[in-house]
Amino acid sequence: MSKEKNVVDSLELNHAEADEIGDDHISTSVKTPLREGAFDLTDSEKIEEIEKHFAHIMHALGLDLNDESLSGTPHRVAKMYVKEIFQGLNPKNRPEARKFGNKYEYGDMVVVKNINVTSFCEHHFLPFIGKAHVAYHSTGKVIGLSKINRIVDYYARRPQVQERLTLQIADELETALESKDVAVFIESKHFCVSTRGIQDRESSTVTTEYRGQFKKEMIQQRFIDYIKTQTELA
Repeated sequence: MSKEKNVVDSLELNHAEADEIGDDHISTSVKTPLREGAFDLTDSEKIEEIEKHFAHIMHALGLDLNDESLSGTPHRVAKMYVKEIFQGLNPKNRPEARKFGNKYEYGDMVVVKNINVTSFCEHHFLPFIGKAHVAYHSTGKVIGLSKINRIVDYYARRPQVQERLTLQIADELETALESKDVAVFIESKHFCVSTRGIQDRESSTVTTEYRGQFKKEMIQQRFIDYIKTQTELA
């Protein structure tokens, strides 16, 4: 039986389940669900496959791929998927978080706030966009501040559920910093809520993960107060 036949059969079996789940944002694991052999194809081969299948989608919708404006769309979409918005699926793109000794013995929390988050809901492949705020207490190691932004961006650039994204960032920070004292706060707007279904453009979704010292109410509140602080930078 061909791989394509297996995929089609799986889709047919999941139609009823998908309708039952509806708009519920569920995830089955903290790890992104990847099939066996997910990285067997090169980026070029993936682009070629996606281009072919996206052309079929456009054709099924009734679009004329001979039109000058549409003829290059399948390739553009395929390249965008592989090289840009879903590049976080490829472990080769995982940022290296080099650790440094905390020689200056800074002992208070480090907060990096207003990190841009652009990800795609894995249920409808529509974007969700917002901000991440991250904090940690050093236990003797620190990492470059830009690496925190890169960690957030890496895990966001894959089909995601916001809850999983929050946990994946926290796990990566805990590993990189060799510290359980980490906090992650994400607020975002989901296009699958604002452009379809209920079409609510005002609501936002907040997810948090507090570990180590950040489970203490006082320290957690300080972190939240820092997030709320309005600062003007030149």
